[in-house]
Amino acid sequence: MSKVWRLATPIIGVTLVLDQASKFAIEKTLALREEWVLLPFLSFERAYNTGAAFSLLHDAGGWQRPLLIGVSIAIMIWLGFWLHRLNSAERLQISSIALVMGGAAGNLVDRLQTGAVADFIVLHYQGWQWPTFNVADAAITAGVVGLLLGLRRASIQAD
Repeated sequence: MSKVWRLATPIIGVTLVLDQASKFAIEKTLALREEWVLLPFLSFERAYNTGAAFSLLHDAGGWQRPLLIGVSIAIMIWLGFWLHRLNSAERLQISSIALVMGGAAGNLVDRLQTGAVADFIVLHYQGWQWPTFNVADAAITAGVVGLLLGLRRASIQAD
């Protein structure tokens, strides 16, 4: 196993385990649509999304499930090839790609098992609410932000 994969694999694994464990805990603790307020701006509410991000395609009738499974697998393969081409010194990119892969794997497990992604984290403030999400979604977002920061850093260094 290359050094890049030795760095990425634990991040992928921990992300996947945290995602699945948090979803399991929520499913055992809260009824569907039951809300648990943690902070004035943060709640947990058990929900399921049969669509993509922000519930896009959630009411598409079922054809979206194989499409989203295929897209997830294709993205994970593409990211795996990207990881394979990196130098072990590119830790920000390795960590960021690993977060995206771990998050994608967590949501893929849900889609394969139940046909829907379990969501439960709700951010809200004075009537405004962000769409419900999960640990996998947060990892994917953090990974994309890390990749963008890495690209920005690389473009600054190239100038």
